[in-house]
Amino acid sequence: MKFKNRLFIISGPSGVGKTTISHLLLKSVPKLQKTISCTTRERRPGEVEGKDYYFISRKEFQSLIAKDAFLEWAKVLNDFYGTLKKEVITIMRSGKDALLCIDVQGAEQVKSKIPSACTIFILPPSYSELKNRMEKRNEKKEVISRRLKLAIREIKKVYNYDYYVINDELNKAVKLIKYIIYAQRAKVERKIVKEVLKDVLCEL
Repeated sequence: MKFKNRLFIISGPSGVGKTTISHLLLKSVPKLQKTISCTTRERRPGEVEGKDYYFISRKEFQSLIAKDAFLEWAKVLNDFYGTLKKEVITIMRSGKDALLCIDVQGAEQVKSKIPSACTIFILPPSYSELKNRMEKRNEKKEVISRRLKLAIREIKKVYNYDYYVINDELNKAVKLIKYIIYAQRAKVERKIVKEVLKDVLCEL
């Protein structure tokens, strides 16, 4: 798949602060829009349909898989998550960069299909802090235990990413990711440079 605009992926283990970071980025970075993922998990308190996720049944999710509707999808613990292709295409056609806030499995799929995607891994400051953040969700102990075991496996994948950011201070983490986004947007590309030089030379 080829896209004119940039595609940014924020990934990392559950509880690391991906969603909060993404919301703050959207408020401060122009021409950046987050894709809304589909999920089969239960809606958490405060989450809004069509804003945080599209909450669908397993039957609906399987139907979308059969139709090849997903850019990426994965089963995380007992639930399914996926990003619809049409979500990304709609954002790109609007002239904006797409921001995907997805799990490690999904990030690997997108990177394999769109090598130019910029991948950013969010790390917790420590294992104990990650555990504390998960416990604040008031989930069952066995669920937290499974998430922590998965987190250890996911963190080992950090070497496959373009950048990593430690979320020890939220504002600092957001600022670092903003720098990464602006740096990626300013990357030299031959086609763009050729067009710029053509305009400059015409004026001389």
